[in-house]
Amino acid sequence: MKKPEDNPADPFKKALAEATRTIANDSEMGVTYTVDPSGISNDGLRLPQISRRMTRDEVMLARGTADSFALRRRFHDAPTHNRYAPQGDMAREIFEAMEHARCEAMGARAMPGTAKNIDTKIEAEAARKGYKSLVAKEEAPLSVAAGYLVRQMATGRDLPEGADNVARLWREHFEQQAGTTLEELQEALSDQTRFSRMARQVIDDLGFGDQLGDDPDGGDDDDQGDDAEAEPEDQDQPDESGGDQDDEGDDQDAAPDQSQETQQDEQQAQVSADDMADASEGEETDMPEGDEAMDPPPPPPVSDADINYRVYSQAHDEIIRAEDLAEPAELERLRAYLDKQLEPLKGAVSRLANKLQRRLQAKQNRSWEFDREEGILDAGRLARVVASPTTPLSYKVEKDTEFRDTVVTILLDNSGSMRGRPISIAAICADVLSQTLERCDVKTEILGFTTRAWKGGQAREKWLADGRPQLPGRLNDLRHIVYKSADAPWRRARTNLGLMMKEGLLKENIDGEALEWAYKRTVGRPEQRKILMVISDGAPVDDSTLSVNPANYLEKHLRDVIAMVERRKGVELCAIGIGHDVTRYYDRAVTITDAEQLAGAITDQLAALFEVDKRKRDRWMGRRRVA
Repeated sequence: MKKPEDNPADPFKKALAEATRTIANDSEMGVTYTVDPSGISNDGLRLPQISRRMTRDEVMLARGTADSFALRRRFHDAPTHNRYAPQGDMAREIFEAMEHARCEAMGARAMPGTAKNIDTKIEAEAARKGYKSLVAKEEAPLSVAAGYLVRQMATGRDLPEGADNVARLWREHFEQQAGTTLEELQEALSDQTRFSRMARQVIDDLGFGDQLGDDPDGGDDDDQGDDAEAEPEDQDQPDESGGDQDDEGDDQDAAPDQSQETQQDEQQAQVSADDMADASEGEETDMPEGDEAMDPPPPPPVSDADINYRVYSQAHDEIIRAEDLAEPAELERLRAYLDKQLEPLKGAVSRLANKLQRRLQAKQNRSWEFDREEGILDAGRLARVVASPTTPLSYKVEKDTEFRDTVVTILLDNSGSMRGRPISIAAICADVLSQTLERCDVKTEILGFTTRAWKGGQAREKWLADGRPQLPGRLNDLRHIVYKSADAPWRRARTNLGLMMKEGLLKENIDGEALEWAYKRTVGRPEQRKILMVISDGAPVDDSTLSVNPANYLEKHLRDVIAMVERRKGVELCAIGIGHDVTRYYDRAVTITDAEQLAGAITDQLAALFEVDKRKRDRWMGRRRVA
């Protein structure tokens, strides 16, 4: 047997990985090559794949990407970054872009050779996103321009073609609004804390100060400023300024600003004590009706399915449209990537969808009532009128069929475990079926669910700041995505499904709240028949929540929501599990062992739901698993 030839790109890949670890100053860092989008994570770096041909463009892009991520790994301090990171989306994007540019500029100072490699990467990205053809600054991403301009000012290098166009469109605006602040760029470059403060000031100068959130240094600065302002008063009252045993009034007069936080804590504690006392009195004696009416009503439960289900903070949860999570050019690119990746599978999915359409339209063609006194003239019976003129004309009326006034909601699990082929197939199946059902006058809504962060977001940070109270409930920030609303035509929402290919989108999955959200959207629709289909690859998982709550906390809530939906009977619920047995949760469900079977499972399930013949539906109900 002939021994297979070694991949000629392997030696280069090995050498590049070692060089990357050296630049990052991390000899244990993992380096992988993949066709998926490049990125950086706690596990290491993902670099662009290099084919056996090793073209110059592939090699230079891989080197530039490796240098960029390695410098980020070397010069970036995550705790400092998280402390100063803004809360708003646009402000955070600008902050991230400026920080990445800082790391690359630091690398250019220490290792000038990296600057040229990164230029190649920037040029390739700008060409792929079409930055060269932009003519108005409104078309160019502000955050991208901020990163380019900071890099150019810090290194003094000319920007590559395309990137220079984006910087040129925004340069005048930056100089007018933030030019003074950016004068300290060179001095702040090597100090991430100082640079982060400067970046926040730039964001404020650009008009996004409302998205910054609380100033992490505000408490210290305010105290110092207040002390300086209080000095003249303290000089007049030297004996009172340092006495710990003075009465409350003297303390407030002597150092009102220094004791402000202590006074607030004492006042809050007093209010809490008073509230508790009032509550105790309310249990022992009957309060007058007037006083009872003044008490605030208890907050509504978070979940209709389980009044005991708790969420520590909903302040940072979001329901967002897919087009708001990426630029139009990026959505087009991701959609093209999805189409290219699944070109071999798309034909099979389309054939199954056409089969479903024929079954639905066959029912539609038979749904006529004949020999009616009014309606549409029945041309097939005109011969009777010709043969016997006294015979009355015959009319026909189309009957309403089950699927004619129907909405189908497809809820897609966007968790990290779906990354790769499962999410790709789920996206293309939802896309093709949406198009198919639209041709049959069935409205379709496509939703997705994930979280905004791994292992806890700002809700967890608030819980930590509050002293880690026991059994806090859900401790992550939800992200519910509307890829296609039921009333939107397929052609308008087609590119949105490409968002599932976006690097970093897929995180944790909290199925119960997502299902309840989708159910409420579906049950509020005006259609007579409502179908909700869930596509998932596992049980609900969120490490942050499960680490401080009972192990079955999220799973129990999912079961409670499913029971509520099936009990109310307003929505027909079904599910498909990819490599995971969801039949233990859903009464009407199938489990597939391979993502390749998803297309067939979806079409079979929808066909069974639309089937009138009860015996066929019973046979489908008995077929719980797809081999």
